[in-house]
Amino acid sequence: MTEDSQAKERQLAELRKRRERIKGMGGKERVEIQKKKGKLTARERIDLLLDKGTFREVGMFAKSRGAASYGEVLADAVITGYGKIDGRRVYLFSQDFTSMGGTLSEIHAKKICNVIDSALREGCPIIGINDSGGARIQDGVDALAGYGQIFFRNTLASGVIPQICAIIGPCAGGAVYSPALMDFIFMVKGISYAFITGPRVVKAVMGEEISEEELGGAIVAQRKAGVVCRSENSEEECLQSIKELLSYLPSSNREGPKRIDWGDNPDRIEASLFDIIPANPSKPYDMHQIIEKIFDQRKGEKKNYFEIFPIFATNIITCFSRLNGWSVGIIANQPMSKAGCLDIDACDKASRFIRFCDAFNIPIINLVDVPGYLPGTDQEWGGVIRHGAKMLYAYSEATVPKLTLAIRKAYGGAYLGMCSKDLGADIVFCWPSTELAVMGAEGAAPIIFRKELKKAADPEKFLQEKIKEYREEFANPYRAAEHLHVDDVLDPAETRPRLIEALEMAMTKVGRKPDKKHGVMPT
Repeated sequence: MTEDSQAKERQLAELRKRRERIKGMGGKERVEIQKKKGKLTARERIDLLLDKGTFREVGMFAKSRGAASYGEVLADAVITGYGKIDGRRVYLFSQDFTSMGGTLSEIHAKKICNVIDSALREGCPIIGINDSGGARIQDGVDALAGYGQIFFRNTLASGVIPQICAIIGPCAGGAVYSPALMDFIFMVKGISYAFITGPRVVKAVMGEEISEEELGGAIVAQRKAGVVCRSENSEEECLQSIKELLSYLPSSNREGPKRIDWGDNPDRIEASLFDIIPANPSKPYDMHQIIEKIFDQRKGEKKNYFEIFPIFATNIITCFSRLNGWSVGIIANQPMSKAGCLDIDACDKASRFIRFCDAFNIPIINLVDVPGYLPGTDQEWGGVIRHGAKMLYAYSEATVPKLTLAIRKAYGGAYLGMCSKDLGADIVFCWPSTELAVMGAEGAAPIIFRKELKKAADPEKFLQEKIKEYREEFANPYRAAEHLHVDDVLDPAETRPRLIEALEMAMTKVGRKPDKKHGVMPT
């Protein structure tokens, strides 16, 4: 071997040595501690998420400027790069808790900023896996500035590329705001925590004893706070859910979602659909059953939708599914919860979902069974007016295809709030069971016939007759259809082919909004 060849071999050996050392992360001892907590390492998470052999690391040799004072932190505690999920390129970062607790320094933040910049430039989704002790105290203001730079990029990327975050470990203080600025947050039960101030601060300031799980665990962060869109049982389930979500989304706002044929018949007639709706308009039913029968079905699988926030604001359902292969966003009232009324949380949940779908060219299909807005002082004092206005704003602003199917009740302002013709619905269908009116018969009849009611020999019998009369004469879909508020009244069995036909017709529509910098959405 020549001297030249020997020199090159030494250089290659040094490269391999450095790479292997960096891949060891925080060292064997710290990796074992991570495993004892029941957690995967940052690199294992990447391997599980991406197609095998597609990951390309960027910034492997990055090192914090503060390393001289506190020692070397390999890869500066975050692994960044790109790879593929189901053949589609994504950019990602995965914080390494085994290396100085995954704390964020100036260079750590710069690595994250670099992959967000690349994803934005190339039109690819960005996925962040958070597992960090927060800002690296030794880096001082440089670490805080790093967070600010990430927040700024999250905001620039909003509505341009899908941003997905998995919090798999602690996420506290300023660190929570990058996930909050992204589109979807996933957490894992038992090992994920997200809060602004941790239990020790709560105790010191408020004198309140509370655990991390109670304050910001995966279930609490979804059910109570409405921050997390999914709380999964394991890391593997969490990463698999991210893959499933991505299958419904385009890579950027420059394109539409990929059409995927699940093999279902677009002309399928579903005779059992109408059987789901009880004859008694006050009796609940599960709207998920309607979704399962209308939208594309996968052979061997009952569940044909991917739900967002399944345990938050359960009176409204937000989910993705497919209709003749097209990815669609579904917003549906859920009679099993609060009778399907709209309230503060439901309006927040739905309005954000509407805006996401509109930003990424995903058609919206609304399944309506809404008796109104939830009454009460908690709602009024909590600002249901401004929160409810968010839905009106989001629907009116959206230019994607919007289809509305009224199934049973559609009363008052909530009828408008679920995307009526007046808010830009391209097509509005009703079933024969639909009661479309200013208010329900039980509320309207006593007002309309109050004078006659006072004079009636048997007021209760008279009232029941008038309720029946109002329902038959006024609270039906035909009155609305006469005035073109409804395009057609469907035989429920024909719902699927009619929705497909309407969707494919609306896909080519052209709409123009007034020229402006941006609107001012209700807060």
